[in-house]
Amino acid sequence: MVAPHLLVIWHSRTGASEALARNVAAGAAELGRLARASAVFPEDILSASAYVFVCPENLATMSGEMKEMFDRCYYPVLGHIEGRAYATIIAAGSDGEGAQRQVDRIATGWRLRRVSDPWIVRTHSQTRQEIEALKVLPDTDLNAAKDLGITLVEAIKLGIY
Repeated sequence: MVAPHLLVIWHSRTGASEALARNVAAGAAELGRLARASAVFPEDILSASAYVFVCPENLATMSGEMKEMFDRCYYPVLGHIEGRAYATIIAAGSDGEGAQRQVDRIATGWRLRRVSDPWIVRTHSQTRQEIEALKVLPDTDLNAAKDLGITLVEAIKLGIY
């Protein structure tokens, strides 16, 4: 039996999603497990108590690597994780809603329970140079991500999730 833990699954192209995911995991401390989407398999999802999905929006959808993780893991865990807690963080230039809807639809299919409001971090990147540039997020966003990790892990410790 694997010990209860928070699985923070992320993908990032320009650093924003990775920084947010790392801060969630830092807040979760010893009960947090940080995993790049390409390295997540069904057994990882089955063994976790709760999840945070962190990815960028690319062309109005979730990033391909995050979508591939969901494609690879969806059916093997279907029917085995109902009611588990989840939260999301989407990094976007100006919108983010398309990626948020996609992740929520998958979570609904898995019958997961959203425990934190949808969170979209907008970088306001609009030009090609801004979009492709490495992102440095403000401390307020990074601290909020860490607080999310702390909060979710406290609920895991209390047996809420």
